Amino acid sequence: MNSMSAQLAADRSGIADYRFIRTLGTGSHGACYVARCPARLRADAELVAVKVLAGPTTRDAFHRAARELAAFAAVRSPYLVTLYDVGQQGDELYYSMEYLPAGSLASPGVPASLSQVLAAVADACRAAHALHEAGVAHNDIKPGNILLRDGGAKLSDLGLSQLLSPGLTITGRGPVGSVEFLDPAVIRGELPSRATDIFALGATLHWALTGRGVYGDLAAESTMAAARRVLSHQAAIAEGLPPGVRAVIEAAINPDPAARPATAADLAERIAALADPVPDEIL
Repeated sequence: MNSMSAQLAADRSGIADYRFIRTLGTGSHGACYVARCPARLRADAELVAVKVLAGPTTRDAFHRAARELAAFAAVRSPYLVTLYDVGQQGDELYYSMEYLPAGSLASPGVPASLSQVLAAVADACRAAHALHEAGVAHNDIKPGNILLRDGGAKLSDLGLSQLLSPGLTITGRGPVGSVEFLDPAVIRGELPSRATDIFALGATLHWALTGRGVYGDLAAESTMAAARRVLSHQAAIAEGLPPGVRAVIEAAINPDPAARPATAADLAERIAALADPVPDEIL
């Protein structure tokens, strides 16, 4: 979003029967808010997070998005945020989900330690595995979508997820994900998959520990320029990471998808082992 759009998002008071308390963040795909939980949801929560997607939504696009979100909501995992509601007001699509006040890996309430980062990304891996087993690719895994909680995290932001099976639901809501965390295969037009989400998890772990993407700093690049850079450069890991951490990231972002961990659950085990106090020497 540009500065004017961000200001409009910040000034907004609500949508449908959700009354906004404050803005959590804005981006090219829309804005996210903290809101009072409407009584009709019968949820055991005072507050919820509400995502309002940018741009007009046709009725057909709303139905496609609702089916996709329903596919996510059907996946039972303690590592996925709870989805409460999806709706359309006028030509705007919105959905509400569990609110976690500790922030995200991109913007934690308090700085996260190495062990907290490892635990959070391991939980995101477990969430991704649950989605994959149900035939869903998240396709937008990045630090801002890993929401922190005591002892771990939950994977969030479902608006760009796609079913792995060709021809099934896709929201088609603009650019897919943040370029610096995308597997180059997705940028080239290949379908999202287990392997592409595993790449994103590895790139996310790298950023959370170093503050840098595996393609350097793309913040000043346009989406097109960033995509060109990703496609023309080899991913590189920052110096100074503990050897065990470096080995896990290298495996996850391997240019050969077949050489990556076979599943996100496998990657979760490797990351969790790094945080285990017994094999400290690998760190």
